[in-house]
Amino acid sequence: MHEGSGAEGGPSLAAGDFPYRSRLLANLSALILLWDSPTLQGQILAKSGESLDQPSHQTLRHLLAWGAMRPTALAEVLGTGPSYVSKIVRRLENDGLVVRSADPRDRRATLIKLTDAGESAARGVYALGDRMIAEVLDGWSASDVRRYTDLTERFVADAITAAARMRERGLRPETS
Repeated sequence: MHEGSGAEGGPSLAAGDFPYRSRLLANLSALILLWDSPTLQGQILAKSGESLDQPSHQTLRHLLAWGAMRPTALAEVLGTGPSYVSKIVRRLENDGLVVRSADPRDRRATLIKLTDAGESAARGVYALGDRMIAEVLDGWSASDVRRYTDLTERFVADAITAAARMRERGLRPETS
């Protein structure tokens, strides 16, 4: 990557920074790094006047999408360790957004779940995402948005199917 050539003086996120043969994969890599950047997300949230930090947003988003989760599962989807998840959950508990409860399938285990206020806050997180994508697509025609959405849905479905196959057998040998 070319240091200092990206937004706010950070690393560049241009597709050309990734030496894949596939332009699609290079562009997806740049997009994933952009949207998955805690720094970028934090900067956007701060400029938007949002009081919750990026890890809290991520946690609320996952809990609304998938329901109550064990702390270990939450740590896995957040890509962090149990002690950091405990800190996030403690902050969210103090704000009245989540509660801990016993897992009905295993009383020794704990579940983290949204309160009513947490569900409302999580829906606000998704509303911010809607605002972000609206800014990205500002100036796109309705037909371009529909076409891109349809192709993205197809790509995601095929990627999920392919990932299941790859988990079982790995990658196919490279072809010339």
